[in-house]
Amino acid sequence: MTDHPNLEAARTGYEAFANGDMATVSDLLADDIVWHAGGDNILTGVYEGKEAVFNYFGRLMQETGGSFKNDIHDMLANDDHGVALVTVHASRAGKSIEARVVHVFHMRDGKMVEFWASAEDQSLFDEFWA
Repeated sequence: MTDHPNLEAARTGYEAFANGDMATVSDLLADDIVWHAGGDNILTGVYEGKEAVFNYFGRLMQETGGSFKNDIHDMLANDDHGVALVTVHASRAGKSIEARVVHVFHMRDGKMVEFWASAEDQSLFDEFWA
């Protein structure tokens, strides 16, 4: 039995992000993607469109000196939705974080069109990004 195409696309996207392959990441994001970064910190906001999302990624890496990493525990996807269970690791300004997060995303025509991250403990992220 083969995996759902959206699951394969998501795995490819996470692997490309981990390897700094932004061309592949770009191919997997819809032009009109909406990216939701929750909490109350310097990265909180709604990023609309690829350019805004890539600016967000750039700031994420700049702030962490490239240390930001998602360790994937599990993923599932169907025709419309996907979920990734991850542990985020990063360091910045003398602080480190290791925290569990759930990523939820909507897919359309094999591309991610909307994304949310829900942290197990948002206050850890807000303190890390303070």
